[in-house]
Amino acid sequence: MQVEKKDELYRGKAKTVFLTNVENKLILEFRDDTSAFDGEKIEQLKRKGEVNNKFNHFIMQKLEEQGISTQVEKCLSDNESLVKKLNMIPVECVVRNYAAGSLCRRLGVEEGIVLSPPTFEFFLKNDALHDPMVNESHITGFKWATEDQIAKMKLLSFEVNDILVALFAKGDMLLVDFKLEFGVDENGHIVLGDEFTPDGCRLWDKDTKKKLDKDRFRQGLGSVVESYIEVASRIGLSL
Repeated sequence: MQVEKKDELYRGKAKTVFLTNVENKLILEFRDDTSAFDGEKIEQLKRKGEVNNKFNHFIMQKLEEQGISTQVEKCLSDNESLVKKLNMIPVECVVRNYAAGSLCRRLGVEEGIVLSPPTFEFFLKNDALHDPMVNESHITGFKWATEDQIAKMKLLSFEVNDILVALFAKGDMLLVDFKLEFGVDENGHIVLGDEFTPDGCRLWDKDTKKKLDKDRFRQGLGSVVESYIEVASRIGLSL
């Protein structure tokens, strides 16, 4: 059956989700919109939607090959992918291999400190509240997820970390930190959803510590999409 785009289901800061004519299938559209600081800074960057769509598909394929169930099924166009419909859990799972970003601001620590073992944090997905940090008691108390689902998300997050640290290391890059989102599929299984792109992680050149991720936009460093393309090239994806 040919998949047809129907009504808009959800519009985020950089992606739009559409219903389709196929049950439990959605279309995820990556737009050229780029935002930071909970939407306070917004720009359009040419080709960003295409680059992130193809980057995300590539990464999700790599994870699937290692036994991680993901939402992504296939690319439909330069900036659209067919994905499974999930009941998304409203928390972000953040794994940190090095100190950076909000961790440095919160704890007053120096950027670049190696975290061994990696740290894990939960944040409530809520832009209006600036994605506050939450703990497992909050998550179970407010019934955002069960204890079993929490354990599964943490386990999968660290498995993803192991896989991707090795992948980016082959391209002489450090995976500094990243966020993941999970959902529940029609069979009740926890599945990796949303995206994995340089928008939602930090990547540094191993030797120079040059930033190759969305911090280039946040910090006004320029060459944002060009850096995303460089990252893709280093791990074997030609864009």
